[in-house]
Amino acid sequence: MGRSRPFLAGVALAALLLAGLAAGGAYAYPLDAYPETGIARLEAYKLAQDGVIPGIILYWGAQLYSKELKLRMLDRPEFTLPQRHARFTSQVRELLGADADAYGVAILDLSDPDAPAYAAWNPTKLQNPGSVGKIMVGLAWFQALADLYPDDVDARHRVLRETQVTADEYIVRDSHNVPFWAPGDRQYIRRPIALGDTANLYTWLDWMLSTSSNAGAAVLQKELVLLKHFGTAYPSSPEAANAFLKGTPKSRLGAIFIEAMKRGTTGSGLDPAQLRQGSLFTRTGKGRIPGISSHASAQELLRVMLLAEQGKLIDEWSSLKMKKLLYITDKRIRYGSTPVLWDYAIYFKSGSWYGCRPEKGFHCEKYKGNVRNFMNSVTMVESVDQKQKLHYIAVVLSNVLRKNSSEAHRLLGTQVHQLIESRHPLEGEEAKPQRSAEEILADQPMEEDDIPDDAEVMNQMPDGTDMEAPSRP
Repeated sequence: MGRSRPFLAGVALAALLLAGLAAGGAYAYPLDAYPETGIARLEAYKLAQDGVIPGIILYWGAQLYSKELKLRMLDRPEFTLPQRHARFTSQVRELLGADADAYGVAILDLSDPDAPAYAAWNPTKLQNPGSVGKIMVGLAWFQALADLYPDDVDARHRVLRETQVTADEYIVRDSHNVPFWAPGDRQYIRRPIALGDTANLYTWLDWMLSTSSNAGAAVLQKELVLLKHFGTAYPSSPEAANAFLKGTPKSRLGAIFIEAMKRGTTGSGLDPAQLRQGSLFTRTGKGRIPGISSHASAQELLRVMLLAEQGKLIDEWSSLKMKKLLYITDKRIRYGSTPVLWDYAIYFKSGSWYGCRPEKGFHCEKYKGNVRNFMNSVTMVESVDQKQKLHYIAVVLSNVLRKNSSEAHRLLGTQVHQLIESRHPLEGEEAKPQRSAEEILADQPMEEDDIPDDAEVMNQMPDGTDMEAPSRP
């Protein structure tokens, strides 16, 4: 059970907090940020930490206040990725073992900002990003808002805080559970987004990034097209929006979408040849707004996180928004679920796509495909109160067939953290015997990963023809 911190509570005090933050322009997404964002989950989870309502107890690293989440490389705007560190890279390569060629890995150790170190193995190898592509959806949204309101972050905030969006057919089909709670409820519930559910744009962003909702992503992608079309007149009336979406040729809608997604990448100097989310995240969405293929490399995903730390992911305001949206204040999974990270703040997104077909002696299981077995993890780790101050970004893309990729990423996350620790020994303290990653994980079995549609099972008919599978980018 995680340690808890005292959080502000009470309607009157929350109202005062809202007034103070709005005046100061400080918007954030940790658990104390419900008043200014309207993300109800944050308040519900905060009340759960205080024992007021039932709910998950978060790890210490997930309980930071808004003011504690900062961009840590603002004073180094000219910093770029250094050359690969030979020994560091060799150590990372050793961790990958016999499956190394099925990995693309990029790790940037910023723990000593005066001596950063970069390790990379197949860093430009391209792979379908799966749900990691939802980072690019968020980036496209913040870029579009910045283009409309370049000198007015309050206007951008108002769009996100005040625009209410109702779930329509674009959510079909998705079975990801997302949290629902309203002030006064005795507990929060988790269920798939249903037709008619209404929330503000901040909440849709949270649903997309915190619980990896495909429905949340598809609705935001549709709304991105509307934002690009209506400009400062967004949000339009529902009638005007529907008339535009239904009266515009699909090819035109697709062109608007693809250009908006590309602008989200190139606007920050990222390379679309190495980073592209080209399609919507639901079957219905794909049918109504056509797209193109998606791909990503470990190195370019790492650059996304680095640019955010420098305040150069669009601009400082957008960088902080993206960083805080990726701050995990929910259940930790896959690479991020290793117990060595429980007391650390992590900024995280994961995505997978596996496929199976009949094979003698092989039984298809979750994240264990024999046709494809993509698992992608983007993780930034920050010390909270530890004596040993660590700060690093780790991106891992893998396609190791017939092995549980979720377990493999959890093991690798443990090993990478131990490696980073070994690079920064504390002065004056004797080195303690280090338990193996396998021993650490044996004491803490992995919880069931309950993100069902982050993976696709591709079945195969007896004649070898692929059956239609859940729609993926």
